[in-house]
Amino acid sequence: MLRHIAPIILLLISNIFMTFAWYGHLRFRSLPLVIVILASWGIAFFEYCFQVPANRIGYNCYNAVQLKTIQEVITLTVFAFFSVWYLREEFKWNYLIGFIFIILAVFFIFKK
Repeated sequence: MLRHIAPIILLLISNIFMTFAWYGHLRFRSLPLVIVILASWGIAFFEYCFQVPANRIGYNCYNAVQLKTIQEVITLTVFAFFSVWYLREEFKWNYLIGFIFIILAVFFIFKK
């Protein structure tokens, strides 16, 4: 059971770092671009420290397509929360419809 859950937890942590590395700087528009790039690289290092082991461990019980699907669902979920909580953007109804289609994709990808 842990071998199925560990990659998901690691990917979740990885995606939190990734989202801040890629989009966290949007609240600091006055910072010079070079500073933002260096800070993003620094944050992204920690993303990889969780993402690479997640995929290495996960590949023992999931195939590559399933791993990527898990990754994308986590990425979009983390980003949805991030955009509302951190960037203070509105979550719109059409985003919810998009998530429903993603759930359908997950269903078909994991279907035996």
